[in-house]
Amino acid sequence: MKIKFGRNDLILETGKIAKQANGAVTLTYGGTVVLVTACMSTGIREGLDFFPLTVEYQEKTYAAGRIPGGFFKREGRPSESEILTSRLIDRPIHPLFPKGMRNEVQVMAIVLSSDAENDPDILAVTGASAALSISDIPFNGPLACCRVARVNGEFIINPTYAELDIADLDLVLTVNEKGVVMLESKAKEVSEEVYMEAVKIGNDCLQDIIQAQNEFKKQFGKEKKVVECKKVPDELLKTVEGLSIERLKAIYKLGSKDAREDEVDALSKELQEKLISEECSAAMVKSALVEVEEEQVRKKILEDGVRVDGRSFTEIRPITCEVSALPRTHGSSIFTRGQTQSLAVTTLGTGEDEQMIEALEGEKYKSFMLHYSFPPFSVGETGPVRGPGRREIGHGALAEKALLAVMPSKEKFPYTIRVVSEILESNGSSSMATVCAATLSLMDAGVPIKDTVSGIALGLIKEGDKAVILTDIAGLEDHFGDMDFKVAGTKNGMTAVQMDLKIDGIPLDLLAKCLEQSREGRFFILDRMNAALSAPRQELSSYAPRIEVLKINTEKIGELIGPGGKNIKKIIAQTGASIDIQDDGTVLVGSNDAAKSQEAIKLIKAIAEDVEVGRIYIGKVKRIMNFGAFCEIAPGKEGLVHVSELASGFVKKVEDVVKIGDEFKVKVIGVDELGRINLSKKQAEVASDK
Repeated sequence: MKIKFGRNDLILETGKIAKQANGAVTLTYGGTVVLVTACMSTGIREGLDFFPLTVEYQEKTYAAGRIPGGFFKREGRPSESEILTSRLIDRPIHPLFPKGMRNEVQVMAIVLSSDAENDPDILAVTGASAALSISDIPFNGPLACCRVARVNGEFIINPTYAELDIADLDLVLTVNEKGVVMLESKAKEVSEEVYMEAVKIGNDCLQDIIQAQNEFKKQFGKEKKVVECKKVPDELLKTVEGLSIERLKAIYKLGSKDAREDEVDALSKELQEKLISEECSAAMVKSALVEVEEEQVRKKILEDGVRVDGRSFTEIRPITCEVSALPRTHGSSIFTRGQTQSLAVTTLGTGEDEQMIEALEGEKYKSFMLHYSFPPFSVGETGPVRGPGRREIGHGALAEKALLAVMPSKEKFPYTIRVVSEILESNGSSSMATVCAATLSLMDAGVPIKDTVSGIALGLIKEGDKAVILTDIAGLEDHFGDMDFKVAGTKNGMTAVQMDLKIDGIPLDLLAKCLEQSREGRFFILDRMNAALSAPRQELSSYAPRIEVLKINTEKIGELIGPGGKNIKKIIAQTGASIDIQDDGTVLVGSNDAAKSQEAIKLIKAIAEDVEVGRIYIGKVKRIMNFGAFCEIAPGKEGLVHVSELASGFVKKVEDVVKIGDEFKVKVIGVDELGRINLSKKQAEVASDK
């Protein structure tokens, strides 16, 4: 099936490859091809109390005509980009499976071909919907995904990589027939009005893709299997509700999260003691209590107009901000909002610290990195501490997007920057706390960011036509609510948006209300942050490296590097400074020791600049001949001090005056047509005396 999609045709195919999967679709867009498959287990694993959906997205380097780098020459563990795209697929499809479904479902997307112009991530999302729709797996689709960019004021559907580099809005939008299902975007301070315009354009375009999938399903779809959906028996639900409802009402009046959790745990144990039997397990009682709790929390908000912790719908929890929290780091801050707390630490490095990323579109380098860490103690639990999970990678990437718009250019601030957010407490929206803490930490480090960035998370409780939007959601509201909507930005506009739903879509007018309410929350938090630190510090930390920038003639780059890197290695070994030479002749010299940095600059200039007649240099004796001594005045540059220029009097033997390894001042007295340098020790001494 072929359909117009933006500026290219989207081609959907099935039945040719991967025929043993429950559903398999290939999508072709330009020269990019993605295979997406969906499979489901026939049985259910015992003891599962959640829907076991896994999504894997893989980029094979053969798709771009390359062989992987490294020793093993094959793809290994998923890259950060692959993990983020896996999440991009998972988030919109997850709420569209039947509630209570426990069969294992796996969706796999493999990039088979890449034209280095069209990003395959949006194809993978639409492909997952198409594969699930034509399969026999129960799925309430279809949905469709596109990317909308704004370039020079014009909106572009599915822009190329080159266009994204200059865009001020990069929006990934997933919709179904009911409305928006998922948002993921970064921007350069765009307004809510511009953002909504992009959403509307993308939504209109995607309706044709949804209808195409419906036709595709009619032609190739299988009959859906009937699967068992775990459900709490109505009788048990009524019993638990009767035994717990009054107790829950009292519990929700408690102001402390810990006190509420302790009381709910105690209630759960009491109910289990009363109700466990051969027909009723402890897990069934727990599930019933969770359902009753969810109903009561939602009812309290929708009908009583009161949140669990007593706040109004737009009220933000108490905020405290602290900067320079740690003594030896380059920059640090602690941002606390209610029971969510982020410690952010900024570290400045040189060009050697940049991250090299091998992607399908080619190698690229990152000079700004934000890493998010979520230890188990942040929620008062124990657990294994391993590498970052998908959630941690996703939250870190979102916060990084939020700050990209305000980061200084390499020309203005030639440092590699790493920010680490340690979540010390969590009760709702730790990713947006990370944005706030990271901003303060960057300013504390003296990074000249363009403006302060704050972030806020909103929730939604929706029943029929009635909907309540909640500002600054706590963990319980996130757990029992219908939406997690995160917005970050400056006073001038938004820099990042992410929306996930537990329901099957929200209309555009409700989305617009969420954006407007988020702006009020962001501005409130900005005021609290500016009270702690309103602008970047003028001086870097004394512990941060100093980077000096100088410019040399591009024709001198080879001479500076030397054969096999001999000259540059020598300067680095002698001074301990880091040196980064760029193609345009820019040289970055970094060191924690200012004296060493200046020494390196002096040596670089000595090589890169033409030898100047009459200038004084420090010469080091490298060779001694009968007629004089050859002295090195810069790495790779030697000149001759003739015996007659060694001293003011008569010199019988060169060794009587100098020895190999001696260093002394020499004056350039001439450079012949062949570039040979003539030096004088005695004239340098006379000049120094003057």
